[in-house]
Parts: sequence; C-alpha cells; structure tokens
Amino acid sequence: MSLGTFSYPLPANEPVLQYAAGSAEKAALKKTLTELKKKTLDIPMYIGGKAVKTGSKGAIHPPHEIAHTLGFFHAGEEKHVKQAIDAALKAKDAWAAMPWEERAHIFLKTADLMAAKYRSHMNATTMLGQSKNAYQAEIDSACELIDFLRFNVHFLSEIYKQQPISSPGMHNRTEWRPLEGFVLAITPFNFTAIGGNLPTSAAMCGNVVVWKPAHTQIYSAQMFMRILKEAGLPDGVINLIYVDGPVLGDVCFNHRDFAGIHFTGSTGVFNQIWKTIGNNIHNYRTYPRIVGETGGKDFVLVHKSADADATVAALARGAFEFQGQKCSAASRAYLPSNLADEIKQKLVAEIKTMKMGSVEDFSNFINAVIDEKSFDKISSYIANAKKDKKASILVGGNYDKSEGYFIEPTVIEAKDPKYVTLCEEIFGPVLTIFVYDVDKFEEVMDLVDSTSPYALTGSIIAQDRTAVLQATNRLRNAAGNFYINDKPTGAVVGQQPFGGARGSGTNDKAGSMINLYRWLSARTVKETFNPPVDYRYAFLKEE
Repeated sequence: MSLGTFSYPLPANEPVLQYAAGSAEKAALKKTLTELKKKTLDIPMYIGGKAVKTGSKGAIHPPHEIAHTLGFFHAGEEKHVKQAIDAALKAKDAWAAMPWEERAHIFLKTADLMAAKYRSHMNATTMLGQSKNAYQAEIDSACELIDFLRFNVHFLSEIYKQQPISSPGMHNRTEWRPLEGFVLAITPFNFTAIGGNLPTSAAMCGNVVVWKPAHTQIYSAQMFMRILKEAGLPDGVINLIYVDGPVLGDVCFNHRDFAGIHFTGSTGVFNQIWKTIGNNIHNYRTYPRIVGETGGKDFVLVHKSADADATVAALARGAFEFQGQKCSAASRAYLPSNLADEIKQKLVAEIKTMKMGSVEDFSNFINAVIDEKSFDKISSYIANAKKDKKASILVGGNYDKSEGYFIEPTVIEAKDPKYVTLCEEIFGPVLTIFVYDVDKFEEVMDLVDSTSPYALTGSIIAQDRTAVLQATNRLRNAAGNFYINDKPTGAVVGQQPFGGARGSGTNDKAGSMINLYRWLSARTVKETFNPPVDYRYAFLKEE
C-alpha cells in the first residue's frame, strides 16, 4: 500500500575527516585498529541471511605485515553458489514488492550507521586488510560508500518520478521493474566502496544479488555485510560468498535466471565473461545486463604552459596514493621539453620525502601492495627497466617482501614512446614519463590517444586555454573521466560520475542515474477510460 509520494532530495557529500593530530576521529581509529589486531576473526559466508561456515579456511594477513593473521574466511564451493542463487530467487518476490520507501530506508540507515557508529570499523578493516592509509580509507570505505548509498536513493527516486504524458480519456504510466532473475556482483580489492556499491545499487532497484568480493577484500566486505544486516536488509537479498571465479562462472553463467552482472576487475576476465554469456545466450530467460569497469593506463599530458609545481603535486598524488592501485592512477605522463628537467627534479625530491611502512603509523604515505602475486608482477617491470637501455630509473626501484609487500614509489623515464611501461597496465606504484619536443603538442596528443587500449581517466595540465580546448577535443574518447589541471584520480559520487570505454569497460558511470537504469526494466501501462466499441474509423465514410 502506498499512502503518499515520498521525496529524497539531493544529499550533500559526506564530509571527509582529516585525522589531524589530537582529533577525536584519529583517537577512535587508532583504538579500533588496536582492537582488531587483537582478534582473530572467523568469517562466514552469508547465504539467505545465515552465517555459513564450511571449515575450508583461508587466512587473511595485512599486506604490510604478512606474519600477522587478522582472521580466516570460510571458502565456498559449487554447492554454495547454487545455494546463494536459490536464496536470492526465494527472496525476490517479496523484495521486489516491498514499497520503495521501505527499501530506501534500509540503505539510508546503512549509510548513517557507517557515518557514525561503524566509521572507524569500516576504515580500520580497509586499512588492515587492503593496506590503505587513514586518509585513503576515509575517502573510500567511509565517504564514497556512504555517498553511493545516499545518492543512489536520491537518483532512483528521481527515476521513479519519470513518467510519460497522457492524452484525454486515457492514462499512461511507466513501471520501473527489477530485472527478471538474479544479479551477480563481482568486486575488486582496491576500493571497499566499489565492493559495497556494486551489490547495493542493483539491490536498491528491487533486484536480488549474489556477491563475490575479491579474496583480498573479504575483511572489509564482511564488515559491510554485517552493517547491512543490522540496517534491516532482508535475508537472501544480498548473498555474500567466497568462491573461486571459475566455479562461480560455471554455475551463474549457465543458470536460466541469470539476469545481469555488475563487475569491476581486469579487462581479460571481463572479456571472458562477456564471451561466456554470449555463448550461453540461448539458455537465459532474458538478455542479461552486462556492466563492467575494467583496466586503465591513465595519462597526464603536460603542456608547455603548465605550472610545474601543480604538475608535480598531480603526479605525486595521482601516481602513488594507495600505491598506484587505483583504476584511475596516473601511470604515464608526457612532459614538454621546456619543463621536463624542472618537473623531474622536483618530483624526485618530493618522492624521496614519502615514508613507507605500516598503516598503523599515520606518518606513512606509502603502504604495501595487495599480495605476493601483485608484488611479483610489479617488481618484474621495475627489474626489466633497470636492464633496458630504452629506460632509466629516476627514483625508487627497490622492493622487499620479507615482512610485507613493499615497493618503493618508482619513476621510470622511457626514451621510446611505446616502451612497455607506457603501454601496459601495471597497477602499482610505478609512473613512466616520456619527454616530448615542446613544439610537438599535436603529435603527442595522437600518441596519448593511440598508445593504450584503455580509456578510463586522463588529465591535461596547462595554463594556456587554447591548449586545454585542443586536448579536451582531441582526447574526447581517450578517457571517460577527464581532468583539467588536476590529477586523474579522486572522482566524487554525484560530482564526477565514474567510468570509461574502450578496454576500460561499458562506461555505465557509477555514482549517477546512468548506472541505475541498467538494473531496471521499464514497463509501460496504458489505461483507456472509455474504450471504443466499434472498429470503424471516420475516414471510412465517403459521405
């Protein structure tokens, strides 16, 4: 029963706490970090609202302190994927029928619980499990995830208001239905906010979800799931499982009721998923929605008119915050010959001031990369660059995994504009620069556009407005999020809807209405109040 039309105005973005010396939030966060370090969690899956323990356990270690154990998660297998789908489909009708305002309030309550009661827990689990410093955790696992929840409620309420016109004697309306089946959410390690947004954005629209986070994000994912349950999320609406990708795919992509996938991860995996769905298209009840945000090889293009200090700050933050493990991280920079020496000198000096170590020491800007596999991949690029005559290491280049997966922030200067570290996604604290002739700005824009298969983020740094206009137009398809005189990271929900095209995904813009439309299926209903009783039209009469 609906007793009114309820409004959810545009919210304000969640304020970012600064964790300054002596602040209450810093004391609370340090206390929570200490408390969590003293516990060894036993982490279940959540299927149909029940905590499921299999006895097949995987250990969780902080990437910066691999000798410590935060807890163990219970790994699932094929039967648990099937159970999760069954639980989701069982919950589907009641969830879809729940009045919108009741669904909305579950997610708004979740946001409020995170903003206050559980803020330090969301941040601390992200810091320990994913090796993010306090500020990077704050803007991710607190602010961005809170914003996703609040803004998506507003966006969806605005979508529901969109209705067609009606002529006299009849009325038209549009129903914004959930998809017919279940949605699969596959989420990455690098953003707790993505881990929370991908399942909840689909669920908010009335869908039921099977959610598989990356194993390296389970520690914070389970914390968010517990908050959702406390906020009143009904059993079975979102089912959190820890299974291997191939096992998940074998079950989900062969299921008749598979209705869509919300994915963030590698381009290669997404390509394989798309191919599998295409091969199985005849099996599905309806055409599945395929939404993905994948890789990036994000650029900073510097014009001869750029401010050198602004450039250095953009590169230092854009390339090395969270160890370069952001899809949007600056990983290639093109410097004009008139400014190159000054920028390189100042950038090297800045990087040498960056402290590296545990997240529990708040003075550390750099922490560890996520796991040994990532460490080995990133360090291999650095090792090869050290031996290659086409490249030189300007700063950094050291790495050690004896206590944690630590890699120094590293800047490579490439002499070849198609050098491997300018082309391939590395996903670590490695920035490659190329110095171009100051008079060849047109040519370097072509180079920026053609070097990488990705098109996620990029930026132009220039004080010359003509150059800004040139780059904005020429690089229109090279980045889904384009920045002017800024680093290519830090998209804020409601302000810079995020996503890219080409090899970077479907550009369905998380943090906007665009994404939510993908989890809705419209039905138009026409009602005629005084229907005709004769098939004949007036034109049939000659007299």
